[in-house]
Amino acid sequence: MRERLEFEGYVTQAVESSAEAAKAIERGEVDMLIVDDVESVPQGDTPFIVLSSATTIDSAVASFRRGAVDYITKPVDMNRLLGAIRSCVGDISADNQSPVARKSNKTKKVVATTVEPIVGQSDEIVHVRHLIDKVAPSQARVLITGENGTGKELVARSLHAKSSRADAPFVEVNCAAIPSELIESELFGHERGAFTSAVKQRKGKFEQADGGTLFMDEVGDMSLSAQAKVLRALQERKISRVGSDRDIDVDVRVIAATNKNLKEEIAKGNFREDLYHRLSVIVISVPPLRARHGDIPMLVSHFIANICEEYNIPPKPIESGAIESLARMRWSGNIRELRNVIERLIILSGDRITAEDIKMYV
Repeated sequence: MRERLEFEGYVTQAVESSAEAAKAIERGEVDMLIVDDVESVPQGDTPFIVLSSATTIDSAVASFRRGAVDYITKPVDMNRLLGAIRSCVGDISADNQSPVARKSNKTKKVVATTVEPIVGQSDEIVHVRHLIDKVAPSQARVLITGENGTGKELVARSLHAKSSRADAPFVEVNCAAIPSELIESELFGHERGAFTSAVKQRKGKFEQADGGTLFMDEVGDMSLSAQAKVLRALQERKISRVGSDRDIDVDVRVIAATNKNLKEEIAKGNFREDLYHRLSVIVISVPPLRARHGDIPMLVSHFIANICEEYNIPPKPIESGAIESLARMRWSGNIRELRNVIERLIILSGDRITAEDIKMYV
């Protein structure tokens, strides 16, 4: 682990006891701790991550109750650990005086990721992260499926961030939010005078994403006419603006997402089968939150940290009983609903979030 972290640009120090760790902290040599036993964490404000063989909610709750910024089960997913470290210590730069967040003698520079980590250690979410790591470096088109609020956009952004197109645009279009008569103009652009309100030429999402990634959310809601044009764009790597006969070459990796069963939509005549096969070279199914209840303590801790940072207040403590209550709920709105609930609890609770707050406000 030391070798890997130092390769990534971090300065590490291994100690054999909490007493040694406490001395290192006193000397100002430590920005964060990585421990495998929450009881060995020295008293103080130094953030720490727990690596544990225990996979129960109780053990995770106990760690977060002690103040852990993250809880990762063994065998350790190094990408997950690195994401947690970067979220905690931030950017690595030569100007940083912090020993952990300091550039090593290597020329490699580690920077904080701009994409939120995909939090959780359940088998289902570990599988999703594994697929992202395998698929992202390729140019394959990906279809992301899952219920509303499960985090499909986060998966798409992670695929882009880990791809060779990471420095190019990531352009999103919500196909369900655009009227059917405007979707073609939104995707492919239009020429001046192409229709009544087209007062000037406009580039569509395909052109805006040239060289990068186009994320087509709720792709199952596109009209059949728009589907035919998208199919042509994928087959020929060319598009034409509405009102123009001129073809424009585009280099775009398309990632699509839907909460619908597209095979059922094909049977109903609402979705083109040939487009489905073009989009679904790889299919990533994002599980609903009710299928990964064991991840809720980690998600709660993650959202509390993020939301309190947005509000510019210290992270609000949450009692273990409150976390247990949240973990028992069904969460029909999935991750989005959980985050909204945590924000509500941060606003409405007192100096800590209690089980009573859950009963009153959830």
